[in-house]
Amino acid sequence: MRRERPSIGDSARYAASAAGPATGQTIGPAVGGPADGMAARSTSAGDYQHVPRPVAAMPKSFPDGYAIDWHRHERHQLLFATSGVMSVATVDASWVVPTERALWLPAGIDHRVTMSGTVRMRTLYLGEAASASMPAACTVIGVTPLLRELIVRATRLPVLYDERGPAGRLMQVLLDELYAMPSLPLHLALPIDPRLRDLCRQILSEPSRDETLEHWAGMQGISARTLARRFRAQTGMSFGQWRQQARLLEALRRLGSGQSVTAAALDVGYDSASAFSAMFKRTLGLTPVDYLSRQRRPTD
Repeated sequence: MRRERPSIGDSARYAASAAGPATGQTIGPAVGGPADGMAARSTSAGDYQHVPRPVAAMPKSFPDGYAIDWHRHERHQLLFATSGVMSVATVDASWVVPTERALWLPAGIDHRVTMSGTVRMRTLYLGEAASASMPAACTVIGVTPLLRELIVRATRLPVLYDERGPAGRLMQVLLDELYAMPSLPLHLALPIDPRLRDLCRQILSEPSRDETLEHWAGMQGISARTLARRFRAQTGMSFGQWRQQARLLEALRRLGSGQSVTAAALDVGYDSASAFSAMFKRTLGLTPVDYLSRQRRPTD
């Protein structure tokens, strides 16, 4: 049974509870079979954790609102989808992963994934040697058209591909391209201080709230200067930057679920679609309309 779709504040709520299960639990039905018409192949992440190859690729598709509950992997993971938007939460932060982006997840990190729109996930599990050049922390990276096609191709190769043959050479090209990708600012760090976390929960649950820093400081019985200093020290952002990022990530999730640009802009607190579009382009390098047109292009 599908749960109500959570907001990107899942990680804040998780911090108040015990860690999730070590193996992934899913909520709701996955779409069709292994990968919408592709040849039979396991869609259980556990089957890819001990594959004797540098890279193991798993294709799987999910409907809008589907959630993979708290879990972790023994291997490092590159979480990518050719369509839809994924919202990923850990204890300390949240990320939104649209197409043309991927999330690098080091092994052993508890996380939860929620789908917006129909998500065609094409995920890679990398061994230790293959991951040596990758970041030590969760990171959103760009995905070029070449890397996208290499990832899709990897999911169509035999799991036990010939490392010395064409498949092995393709996987090496994939890794070389992956290592060259830049990191991108699509994350939202959460403060350690419980009072600041509570403040963030309130904003994440209703991103259109526009109370000033002075208002929130008064609610906590401290000066605005003290709140600003603590907020930056614990999140790496000013309060205004953090709230803007929260609105952007929530808007991406809404756009992925099919909401219009205007509706998403107003729902997350912008006065107009034009103001939202300007911020969107400044941050992601393209307008929301261009972003949506790329989302609708044919997928694998």
